[in-house]
Amino acid sequence: MGKKSRVKARSEAATTPGEVGPRQPCPCGSGKRYKACHGDPSGVARTFVSRPFEGMTSECDLIALRELVPAATAPLHLSDAVETDRSVLLCTLLPMAAPALVRQDGTVWLALQVQHQFGDPSRDLAAVLQKALEAEPGSMVGLTDAPGEGPRLQDLVVDEPLDITVHDGFDFWIADMEDEAGALSASLESANAAANPTRRLGSVDAAYWTNVGTKEHLRWVMPHDEEKLLSALARLHVQGKDVIAEGSRLVGMFRVHGVLVPVWDLPVGTGADVLEKPAAKFAEDLDKALADEAPLTAEERAARSGLANRQLTIR
Repeated sequence: MGKKSRVKARSEAATTPGEVGPRQPCPCGSGKRYKACHGDPSGVARTFVSRPFEGMTSECDLIALRELVPAATAPLHLSDAVETDRSVLLCTLLPMAAPALVRQDGTVWLALQVQHQFGDPSRDLAAVLQKALEAEPGSMVGLTDAPGEGPRLQDLVVDEPLDITVHDGFDFWIADMEDEAGALSASLESANAAANPTRRLGSVDAAYWTNVGTKEHLRWVMPHDEEKLLSALARLHVQGKDVIAEGSRLVGMFRVHGVLVPVWDLPVGTGADVLEKPAAKFAEDLDKALADEAPLTAEERAARSGLANRQLTIR
């Protein structure tokens, strides 16, 4: 095959609908090229799941805790199919980025923010949880290899809203460990220094205010179909209904784990409390806009194009 033919063949292969090219970034977010990660021809490739928590009542909060929120915890209730008397606490981050810790009383702390990326965070979490439930108290548990076939988090827990506590820092790591606090002090100090103040709004689901020092943000994880959500946001923008607080601006959105996360810039000093009522009103307006099936106007199409151009894919 001549050089031009080979180039043409590679080009045609790369344009197959839905296919990731071998030299493109792997969609798992590892930073590696696809051929060196989930497209590895050696047979170690793992299945990439674009929306790992789909179908779970707390899908959007799980995504927020995994990707956006520095310090938070939530009790995790296991299904009747899991035979154990241990309790489980879901955490955003654990010391040394451990995937799980088994406390001296047998309680399992399960972390969402971890170093490994095996393609399906839900299956990874389930594998770590199963290992932790069988580990001795005082153990640190993690994964060194892909978990392979097995249950996913959805198979092991009760599907219910998470009772989330957002913390000002990571002092909860040592709240009951006064005698051992010194061993974690350096790690704790470093983690606390990197934790921006964050609050979860109570009037809507999966919306989190944060203060990054130079400005404040509202980041709102939304489960809606991406195309419909973009159109609905465009309608609200043209109507002037996308302002969450005085001086706020919808500046763009993240795409992460198969859903969009609109982001508003807020003036410094806004705080979380004043966002509650406007956020609830915005949620009502958004539902109406999502239900509107009328064709977009020229102005709305332009607004939609602007929103689509201000997206950043995290994973």
